[in-house]
Amino acid sequence: MDGISHRHPALHWLHVNLFSSPTNTILTLLAALLLWQLVPPALNWAVFEATFSGTDSDACKYVDEHGEKVDAPGACWTFVKIRWPQFLFGLWYTRNFDQAWRPVLAFVLALGIIAALALPMFSHKQRYQIAAGALVVYPFVAYALLNGAWLGLPEAKTADWGGLTLTLVLASLGIIAAFPLGVCLALARRSRMPVVKGYAVLWIEMFRGMPLITLLFIASVMLPYFFPIGTEIDKVVRAIIAITIFQSAYTAEAIRGGLSAVPRGQYEAAEALGFGFWKSTILITLPQALKISIPAIMNSFIQLFKDTSLVLIIGLLELLNIIQVAARSSQWKGYEAEGYIFAAATFFFFCYSMSLYSRGLERRLDTSLAARRAQQD
Repeated sequence: MDGISHRHPALHWLHVNLFSSPTNTILTLLAALLLWQLVPPALNWAVFEATFSGTDSDACKYVDEHGEKVDAPGACWTFVKIRWPQFLFGLWYTRNFDQAWRPVLAFVLALGIIAALALPMFSHKQRYQIAAGALVVYPFVAYALLNGAWLGLPEAKTADWGGLTLTLVLASLGIIAAFPLGVCLALARRSRMPVVKGYAVLWIEMFRGMPLITLLFIASVMLPYFFPIGTEIDKVVRAIIAITIFQSAYTAEAIRGGLSAVPRGQYEAAEALGFGFWKSTILITLPQALKISIPAIMNSFIQLFKDTSLVLIIGLLELLNIIQVAARSSQWKGYEAEGYIFAAATFFFFCYSMSLYSRGLERRLDTSLAARRAQQD
């Protein structure tokens, strides 16, 4: 095989990875047969026989030999082509499309912050300062852009937000609010004070064992009872409160696992240096715990991003729900699959981007000897 690997690297790769044994050969042939059965029909439906042009659902129909209009055999991407502003920005921005630059600008600013945190030109201290400033300032900037009233622009009330814009608002604000709360709960659960530890355990176990849909129901029905009579609580605010409470429990457990994984010698070294609890936690143990917890934290964030579709039960139309509403209209009835594929591709794009960013962050923060040697090489 050494001669084959030098003369024909592709054949060597096929032998090692696909045909290295009789079992692998059989599995490879079965997989190839399955792909042959699935991929060509899928391509025919999605690409070769699909409809991309037109301005209404009639473009996706043709007249058969009996003189009746029937659906074309391929996908009707005209549905997505016409309704994409509604899918991305919601109903209000679709009716006022000249204002769609506001959510786009808010999204671009968020990407700029993420890019600044990822660029190697900034030191760790500068990244912490950027992150802290963004956590405090960016939510207000984003709200001012989306609502518009603070800037003297046409007002888009939160009840009118929808589509991907609402999905990003709910997910990002839920993550931003839940992370510091989760850190506090994780530290509280490891506290030696029984009252503090008991409260943290009760919070984490209760909300971690409760479905998000239940919390959304509670936020929708019961939350107004905790405020003075006549006080109206915005639906988006209710959803963010429920999502924050739910996510904080999972974030706390992920960080607690990281704190437990920090070697005992780190705590003893901090005590030997005379560091108090807060100084040793902030400077030594918590940074190491957060680095260890990155995969678990990001996994919970990705799950939260997908769970935002549950806000339909309190009357909010995020990306998936607004696609369902559009597909139930008389004009586009029967074209749900195209809308769901668009939603799946959008969710995959954001979730996979979060996963890539997480892995890049892990590599940059990896201080092991093997990682340092790999970087030097």
